[in-house]
Amino acid sequence: MGLMTFKGGVHPYDGKDLSKDKPVSELLPKGDLVYPLSQHIGAPATPIVAVGDTVLRGQKIAEAGGFVSSPIYASVSGKVKAIEPRRVPVGDMVNSIVIENDGQMKEAEFVKTDDVTKLSNEEIIGKIKEAGVVGMGGAGFPTHVKLSPKEPDKIEYIIANCAECEPYLTSDYRRMIEQPEKLVAGMRIVLQLFPRAKGVFGVEDNKPDCIAKLKELTKDESRMEVAELKTKYPQGGERQLIYAVTKRSINSKMLPADAGCIVDNVETLVAIYNAVALGQPLMNRIFTVTGNAVANPQNFYICIGTNYQEMLDAAGGFKGECKKMIAGGPMMGFAMFGLDVPATKTSSSLLCFTEDEVEAFAETACINCGRCVEACPELLVPSRLADYSKNGLSDVFEKWHGLECVECGSCSYVCPAKRPLAQSVKTMKKQILAAKRKK
Repeated sequence: MGLMTFKGGVHPYDGKDLSKDKPVSELLPKGDLVYPLSQHIGAPATPIVAVGDTVLRGQKIAEAGGFVSSPIYASVSGKVKAIEPRRVPVGDMVNSIVIENDGQMKEAEFVKTDDVTKLSNEEIIGKIKEAGVVGMGGAGFPTHVKLSPKEPDKIEYIIANCAECEPYLTSDYRRMIEQPEKLVAGMRIVLQLFPRAKGVFGVEDNKPDCIAKLKELTKDESRMEVAELKTKYPQGGERQLIYAVTKRSINSKMLPADAGCIVDNVETLVAIYNAVALGQPLMNRIFTVTGNAVANPQNFYICIGTNYQEMLDAAGGFKGECKKMIAGGPMMGFAMFGLDVPATKTSSSLLCFTEDEVEAFAETACINCGRCVEACPELLVPSRLADYSKNGLSDVFEKWHGLECVECGSCSYVCPAKRPLAQSVKTMKKQILAAKRKK
């Protein structure tokens, strides 16, 4: 049987050797912690503390602002210094709670659950909601909403996204190597909600050690299996992962649940275990600092709210001049102009490079080679969509299924003319969706 995969995709240099063999080390923050109130899809959280209040680590500081929202917890003890707009990694200014860290890590009391199997579905989902768990692979969709589909009996697959297909990122890899038991325990909890479902750990075959560990841990689990995926970007994209594992297709008008699937990231499943079994809210995550401009690439166990500059300093700072900084992966991440921003629930990495390769590209005319078509995992024609975007032809853009683009960047990566195809398509998508919301 061949490796599970999808049509299209690319094979960029993965850069994982820089940090994959660096064990996770705990990084205790020294400066102020900043907690943006929008760290998730949906309504911003609402502050429940005031300037001057003293808070404990693990204390709720903002409650969910609606059903599709998520509460936020302090990851250190200290005093609320301000509630004001602060810059976030994607560049936006977001209203945030600023806590002056007292360095003492005084902790709130957490109530463990001795036997998770005795909990009702409502109790499990309630604990996940209360803990502020969201999709930690980047999307930030509140997990309690994802685990509450309209027709739960139709869910057949719980897929753990263990692909980590973005180049350079190794936080999920280190979690699978160092704490695979927590990942499996998180899957077991989710499967308790969906008795007809099978749990599948989708791992790219460039991680044979992770595959071996997970197979050993699940050998006696009748409802779990490990799917070996072909190493190819964007294998970890939700639609591509679902197709690789189940051969079921979804589009932009569908949810994974419409195909009988729920997909959760590695770190999200661990957060589910921490919330339900240990009673701990989401306060920490694993974060990678890497790139050829970083003196000592590392994987850190960080407190959410930690400043990016602090994390870079802990990795030895820059070695030489850094010309490019990226929050997230190089394919779908965001270029940064400064490091005075906080890590959020969805922050996975900081990449720093000595050269800005994209800036050096000189765009030329399309040669109609079709490479972007071959690479597109959604079977689109990116070169044409980019033309429609450039000329403001929104109706034609939609007719050619431009809204199905998953913004993976594969087309830009393979284009010999160095056209910013993905950026053009993404811009038109935003404009069309904004116009639809106004209507």
